[in-house]
Amino acid sequence: MDLSNIIAERPTKTVYRDGGRCIKLFAEGYSKANILNEALNQARIEETGLPIPKLLEVTMINGRWAIVSEYIEGKTLQQLMDENPEKKQEYLELLVDIQVEIQSKTCPMLNKLKDKMNSKISQARLDATTRYELHVRLDGMPKHNKVCHGDFNPSNVIITDDGKWYVIDWAHATQGNASADAARTYLLFCLSGEYETAKRYLDLFCLKSDTARQYVQKWMPIVAASQSVKEKEKEREFLLNWVNVVDYE
Repeated sequence: MDLSNIIAERPTKTVYRDGGRCIKLFAEGYSKANILNEALNQARIEETGLPIPKLLEVTMINGRWAIVSEYIEGKTLQQLMDENPEKKQEYLELLVDIQVEIQSKTCPMLNKLKDKMNSKISQARLDATTRYELHVRLDGMPKHNKVCHGDFNPSNVIITDDGKWYVIDWAHATQGNASADAARTYLLFCLSGEYETAKRYLDLFCLKSDTARQYVQKWMPIVAASQSVKEKEKEREFLLNWVNVVDYE
């Protein structure tokens, strides 16, 4: 495999392009279970009919695990927003339309969002009372089985030259409540400092999905707590402000 063309770098993985293939090469010591789960998620989402890169193989390269997928030629929605700021509202509408389309699908073999959230809350560096309140709030939220991307943002949507869209990076996919996924997208915009964009996004999501804003907001503390497990200290203070929105009796 040709690993000379780097297209993305993260602390735990590097993504390369080799002709028509995209190679995501993970760092040594990265959880094998998480890598295989990501590949399985991608294979299962393929079966829903959503436009995503096809999974080609899971392999090892020089002792490191790699997921090899179809390479999609195009630009991310984030790139298009940056290059055409006058079209940002149009791109935001497309982002929400795509998210609603994803959430119209079911995929019964995916992990359950509530199970993942409960595990993350238990792992969070929060006091016992706050963890208890978050577990209780999560338990009281309606159970749904919609496909949730788990990291849905403009950088994970590719638009081809002929206007087709593809969604990438299914590592965090689950089945569950669509409003939880919307709450995460909202928080991701806020974490990037794009507060006005976050507000516009949430307005559009609630309008297009016929969802009450208050309902999405009820998920915010739960999602913020799960996001805090990533241990990014710069984000932690902001996220804890959201966690503390929990109403105590």
